[in-house]
Amino acid sequence: MHAYRTHTCAALNASAVGDTVRLSGWVHRKRDHGGVLFVDLRDHYGITQVVADSDSPALATLEAARAESVITIDGVVKARTPATVNPNLPTGAIEVFARAATVQSTAQELPMPVAGDAEYPEDIRLRYRFLDLRREKLHANILLRSNVIASIRRRMVDSGFTEFQTPILTASSPEGARDYLVPSRVHPGKFYALPQAPQMFKQLLMVAGFDRYFQIAPCFRDEDARADRSPGEFYQLDFEMSFVTQEDVFQAIEPVLHGLFEEFADWQGKGRQVSALPFRRIPYRESMLKYGNDKPDLRNPIEISDVSDHFRGSGFGRFASIVDGGDVVRAIPAPATAEKSRKFFDDMNAWAQSEGFAGLGYATRKGGEWGGPIAKNHGEDKMNALADALGLGPDDGLFFAAGKEAQAAKLAGLARTRVGHDLGLIDPKRFEFCWIVDFPMFEYDEDAKKIDFSHNPFSMPQGELEALETKDPLDILAYQYDIVCNGIELSSGAIRNHRPEIMYKAFEIAGYSQADVDTNFAGMINAFKFGAPPHGGSAPGIDRMVMLLADEPNIREVITFPMTQKAEDLMMGAPSFVSAKQLRELNLRSTAEVKDVDRAVAPSAG
Repeated sequence: MHAYRTHTCAALNASAVGDTVRLSGWVHRKRDHGGVLFVDLRDHYGITQVVADSDSPALATLEAARAESVITIDGVVKARTPATVNPNLPTGAIEVFARAATVQSTAQELPMPVAGDAEYPEDIRLRYRFLDLRREKLHANILLRSNVIASIRRRMVDSGFTEFQTPILTASSPEGARDYLVPSRVHPGKFYALPQAPQMFKQLLMVAGFDRYFQIAPCFRDEDARADRSPGEFYQLDFEMSFVTQEDVFQAIEPVLHGLFEEFADWQGKGRQVSALPFRRIPYRESMLKYGNDKPDLRNPIEISDVSDHFRGSGFGRFASIVDGGDVVRAIPAPATAEKSRKFFDDMNAWAQSEGFAGLGYATRKGGEWGGPIAKNHGEDKMNALADALGLGPDDGLFFAAGKEAQAAKLAGLARTRVGHDLGLIDPKRFEFCWIVDFPMFEYDEDAKKIDFSHNPFSMPQGELEALETKDPLDILAYQYDIVCNGIELSSGAIRNHRPEIMYKAFEIAGYSQADVDTNFAGMINAFKFGAPPHGGSAPGIDRMVMLLADEPNIREVITFPMTQKAEDLMMGAPSFVSAKQLRELNLRSTAEVKDVDRAVAPSAG
């Protein structure tokens, strides 16, 4: 017999009744029923119920074993009585009568429970992440992540992509987020950077003649945490293709994402549906108008409309003056709200103010009758004309966001999401994908008072060099796109600017000289001078995809060892101070050390 187990804790069923077996695992739960002890024994695979009574030589050992102690059980498989069968467990038809028990490792008193679904503070969960990972839900999430990555690899290879690895130690880039820097021991004063993404390397692979690349790539960015973004590091499905148009990229990756989400749509019986192929293509400006952002949740049926023209010369003076001043009014329908109290609408206005906006106007409607000061002053006929233009029903209310276009769009987008949630309009059993396309190449930076890149400086402008030389920069669109699912941006991508003369011109418009480009992007610009194919790609986030499939609101629930929001690893104690010897080897001095020296040489007061 094996030293630790003949079976896993999910393997035994009625066919094994009468067999002598050996199991090993953690003490999940114990229940003492007056001289009969029941122990749920758990391993990676599942749970088996172990029984010991006064006739069992293992009783004393099992009674003394604390929860989460690791034990080995020798025993005989017995059938449960019909009344005690647990249909929710693969092993629910049997139990193991313990003949012997050995404690392999004793657990101390637990800082948090493993059994059960009780919520515990984040700092406790992360400090004892190895315990947290034993909990059923989180354990399942991490297994889902592994299965998702395996599925992605298989699908990418089947689609003709080849996996390559790119460097982890590389050069710092002036673009994008803050780098994590690594000091060089053999080159004093110089630093490597951990890659924010394999962007330049994957483009160089295309220049090198490889056609379809992918990797499950680790990326490192010194950014603050969000619910859908982990601080420090994350993983993405990084891919690039040569001799492709934007549509070629879409057609290559859509079946991978669609197939992946269909494969796991029914995970844990959730029974979700995936939007049909091809995914919708929504121009950036249309998305900003209809949804108030560039990552719309298409499960929400509400669409925002610009109603500025309806309020020109309106009796509602506030909106009329806003429109006359060149600003906008956006309308957000509130479907079937006739039975909602005035408090529902007032609460929305108070919420908007709490978000830093001046307020959120509204008009109520019941049976075609309008209510509220906006409707009263604007007039019934004009309100009816507005309702007809928007296709509203007789019991649909309206919210209004007014002001400068960017702020009105932002408030309208947030209000659309909140109204959709509050009215139960968002279907949790759908995955709705779309592409956001036609991003502007440039934008005007109000703070710097200059034109700058709006998204990705290495994208190919639509119209190429001619557009850069003849168009207003703010009218130039880029072959740039985002893939979005349920309001979460999975990735940005682009058809790359592979021609040096176009790249120099694009950077010139943004205020960079040719020397700046040659210095900051030497590796890529030099490679492009030796024959670069047209190429493009994208990089959907692994963590975000798993978060969606696991139906988790926070990304840390699908990462094995996440950091806190302050980018700290409470379990391992990172970041940490290092020894003076290590600093000397790297030709570095810590700021704390410098302050100590300054205090030592400073003259005493008096």
